[in-house]
Amino acid sequence: MNLDFGAIASQIPFLLRGTYVTMEFTLLAALFGFIWGTVLSVLKISKIAPIRWFGIAYTSVFRGTPLLVQLSIVYFATPQLTGYDIPALQAGVITFALNSAAYISETIRGGILAVDKGQREAALSLGVPYRQMMLDIILPQAVKNILPALVNESIALLKDSVLVSTIGAADLLRRADIVSGNTFRYFEPLIIIAGIYYVLVMILTWFGRGLEGRLRRSD
Repeated sequence: MNLDFGAIASQIPFLLRGTYVTMEFTLLAALFGFIWGTVLSVLKISKIAPIRWFGIAYTSVFRGTPLLVQLSIVYFATPQLTGYDIPALQAGVITFALNSAAYISETIRGGILAVDKGQREAALSLGVPYRQMMLDIILPQAVKNILPALVNESIALLKDSVLVSTIGAADLLRRADIVSGNTFRYFEPLIIIAGIYYVLVMILTWFGRGLEGRLRRSD
């Protein structure tokens, strides 16, 4: 086999710096996606029809169109429509947060509906306001029940982050392409970033299992 990792040894620090970009993108997209997804899940169980329809229509659009198309629209259409030259990383965070929220909202909605209705009825009978009931009683239990699904969504988000390389963000895959172009070595940099992604996924998996175990012990 014609493998020579020594040929790209000087480029490894350059590759590793892509880990920061990838993690920054993933964490920001996951955070904003979770917040917006939580809001959407509440909208979709609202008794006010127009609000409920908006949540359902939003989810339908973002789940029914390719993520790469959404990313291209945000990155290329924003300067055309607003005159703002949006950075690649910012476009990626916005797109992935909006897309992830559509999937997360369905997961959270299922978690909310799975909470025993008796708790909701008891809270309402005690005069607890709806907003406080959702924040203090329903949502914490829903999140606890759907934590594995949320961790899986975060892992999928991390792996799908390679798409931001298509718009020039200096993530791991983009840096691997640059190293390949400079050294004419293609297999070695790709193997290195594949290993980095695997380590990051294992860290997320370990963190999710640890958090799940801690929540179970707190019951």
